[in-house]
Amino acid sequence: MSEERKIRIGITQGDINGIGYEVILKTFADPEIFELCTPIVYGSPKLAAYHRKALELQTQYNAIENISEALGDRLNIINCNDDEVHIELGSVTKESGKAAFEALEKAITACKNGEVDVLVTAPINKEAIHSEEFHFPGHTEYLQERMDEEEKALMILCSGDLRFALATSHLPLREVPAAITPELLEEKITLFNESLKVDFNINAPKIAVLALNPHAGDNGLIGTEEEEIIKPVIKKMSEEGILCYGPFPADGFMGSGNYARFDGILAMYHDQGLAPMKALGMDDGVNFTAGLSIVRTSPAHGVAYDIAGKGCADENSFRQAIYAAIDIFRNRRNDAYAHRNPLRKQYFEKRDDSNRLNLQQNDDE
Repeated sequence: MSEERKIRIGITQGDINGIGYEVILKTFADPEIFELCTPIVYGSPKLAAYHRKALELQTQYNAIENISEALGDRLNIINCNDDEVHIELGSVTKESGKAAFEALEKAITACKNGEVDVLVTAPINKEAIHSEEFHFPGHTEYLQERMDEEEKALMILCSGDLRFALATSHLPLREVPAAITPELLEEKITLFNESLKVDFNINAPKIAVLALNPHAGDNGLIGTEEEEIIKPVIKKMSEEGILCYGPFPADGFMGSGNYARFDGILAMYHDQGLAPMKALGMDDGVNFTAGLSIVRTSPAHGVAYDIAGKGCADENSFRQAIYAAIDIFRNRRNDAYAHRNPLRKQYFEKRDDSNRLNLQQNDDE
């Protein structure tokens, strides 16, 4: 991306029967946000107009057909849906799922083509969007496959300095223990550590690893995963230079405020991480997908069918998702710039009683 133009943010409309358009329109009602980015919504100008009128919002937008028409001082909307799509606020419909999927597909294509710099996704309803094309438990797994990434994606929920990563994400609880393997934990800890360094600009991040069982297994009395799997992995990662500690009993760790001493916390399963994160920072929580070549964030909340169309949805989490995407994009750009010309590794030869620099030896020798 050139230094002159602002960051282009691709935004998906999400489920049209939920609060997606409400939080999008409310976020971009403030003109100051256009100083930071150029937003492009992948959705439908007609659907946006419906929500704007129903909610009595004044947000102005620019209906465009392609990215070249985007205006830097206006919310831009590219049409991705049939004009006959019907809205049924607060309801699960296949039509809303199809509209959400079509918008997501076009936004992903724009990311892969370099037309937008980052992706912010409005909430989807898993039941509505589920189809032969979208057979994933969530955005994270879908994005990993569509982006053809070699790395496994990592879900990170963050609010301010609180960052929870998930060792397992959308798994039934009964399947979690079997999924917690040394290979999985090593992969997630390594990826979390790298993301904290590059995406969050933390030089030497400290990672807390939560236990799987109550009381961290009580030395094997109520579970052996800590002794047999988690502790050996923490020891191995520590020996490799990653600052990770634990396993900590989740209840005492959060209740004592011990979490404030760490830059990141690795939870073993979905609710172990999301329950405390949302209790402490739901209003400004952000879901970030680490490990991908693109930056993708979303608000921490769901479609909120119960308040859809009532005008009372809080847009702050979505706004924070916009800010987080911009910050992470800039952090990655700065990290790449800082490492653009690495110094050659220097080799010394032992001759007589002195070390002499050998500039002839290559790094691959």
